[in-house]
Amino acid sequence: MKKYLLASVAALGIVAAGAASAADLPSRKGPVVAPVYVPVFTWTGFYIGANAGYGWGNVNAGNSFNGRTVTIGNTDGFVGGGQIGYNYQMGQFVLGLEADLQAADLSTGSNVFGDRVKTDYYGTVRARVGVAFDRFMPYVTGGWAYGNVKTTIGGLGSTDKSHTGGYALGAGLEYAVTNNIIAGVEYMYVDLGEKTVLNSGVKIGNDFSVVRARLSYKF
Repeated sequence: MKKYLLASVAALGIVAAGAASAADLPSRKGPVVAPVYVPVFTWTGFYIGANAGYGWGNVNAGNSFNGRTVTIGNTDGFVGGGQIGYNYQMGQFVLGLEADLQAADLSTGSNVFGDRVKTDYYGTVRARVGVAFDRFMPYVTGGWAYGNVKTTIGGLGSTDKSHTGGYALGAGLEYAVTNNIIAGVEYMYVDLGEKTVLNSGVKIGNDFSVVRARLSYKF
């Protein structure tokens, strides 16, 4: 009986020693993969970009000159230029300030008297307020507008007149294609106010709408 007990104890010792040796062997499991954290996109930052689109509107000129009423029709044409601005995101809301300068070919055809109006450039300085849905951001915008309007009155001549004191209102939608490239579309209404031209007593008022595509680089 003693022999059987000694043999059993010896066998248990061998098994325990083997288990301990196996525990000391290198593990065949692969290294633990560290979690990858994708940075959350933010709209905060400076940006600069370009835009292009189409504008249409009307010219108000109802004053009399040389016994006739100066009446000038609708205006339309291409607009294109650049914008620069800064956004600051607070939670889901985005506040921004933007300035743009646009070349324009917004002109009316000459009427029977040769009256004509053309806006050859305009610019705005505006505040923007948006709501961020990750990389999408709808927004509204508004601020000051200025521009240069060339007026021709038949029998009197032509003049370049810088219109100031106007305003611009609009809305748009932007999408961050990457962390730096932002594409968007925008509608804007621009009113450049009224100016008396050529000492004729004729006041020219110019307002128009613009739809344009935008592409910006955010730093």
